[in-house]
Amino acid sequence: MTCEKSFDLAIAGELNLDLILYGLPLEMETERDLLATGFVCTLGSSSAIVAHNAAMLGLRVRFATLVGDDDFGRVALDRLRRAGVELSGVVVDAGVATGVTVLLPHGSVRHNLTYTGAISMLSCAHLNVEALQQARHVHLCSLYLQTSLQAGLPELVRSLKQSGTTISLDTNDDPANTWGAPLQQLLPLVDILMPSVGELCRMAGTADSAQAIASFAPEVPLLVVKQGRHGCSVRVDGRVHRVPGLNVEPVDTIGAGDSFDAGFLAATLLGLDPLEAARAGNITGALSTQAAGGTEAFRDANAVRLFLQKHGYPSA
Repeated sequence: MTCEKSFDLAIAGELNLDLILYGLPLEMETERDLLATGFVCTLGSSSAIVAHNAAMLGLRVRFATLVGDDDFGRVALDRLRRAGVELSGVVVDAGVATGVTVLLPHGSVRHNLTYTGAISMLSCAHLNVEALQQARHVHLCSLYLQTSLQAGLPELVRSLKQSGTTISLDTNDDPANTWGAPLQQLLPLVDILMPSVGELCRMAGTADSAQAIASFAPEVPLLVVKQGRHGCSVRVDGRVHRVPGLNVEPVDTIGAGDSFDAGFLAATLLGLDPLEAARAGNITGALSTQAAGGTEAFRDANAVRLFLQKHGYPSA
């Protein structure tokens, strides 16, 4: 008999702030004072964005991470706490520094500059496996930034699966572009793989998205491929389905993919089928683009509710 789980979603992953400077030139001269036209300091990191936004969508969310005993860590944790995320799995270590990402958007492209700090130091030794097992589902992000976590992940995921917890993985980018271990060890254990189309193509070593989808089809039961404003593709039960995106004017696309993950997982955990969950993910991804950063559009619960209603966010 499976015991009742205390949480809908648990996330073990990275935590940092995003510092976003708008209006800088794409080509930046050295030894010059380059002036930005706007600046935002907001909650960053894929793992934290998913946790924050999933909690604002009504899920019971537990978050586990490693941060420094510093101002960046305190601000980031406060943002999660205000969203209702449970933080007993957070390890604060004065011997490490909380990571930070500086983002420089230039229209449809941007520079991402990251100091990993604690992000690359989080290991399975920092995680309470029994606490993670209390969640119905565990989501993993940023596989290639969390270098100290990689070695123990396959065994951790096996123990979670044995407890009846399902698993999703959004690898995010691999800065080295090698897409090596532990990806191949994790794929047979993952219930949902959620890359962007660019990431999937780089994983598969092809520029053809259809070929990339086909190459991963035998390895995961549910493949969800994010395609920005074009929506997503879902491969389930041997068939590929296109789910169109929303036509909204974006303010900022930072964190839209992570916000898609939050909506998709929230709908899935409510019992909706993969195509309805994909439609939910497209809506929450679009919502994210209506403010700077990945979580700012989710901080006002009433505004979130109105946006979801307007665009027909599915319900169980």
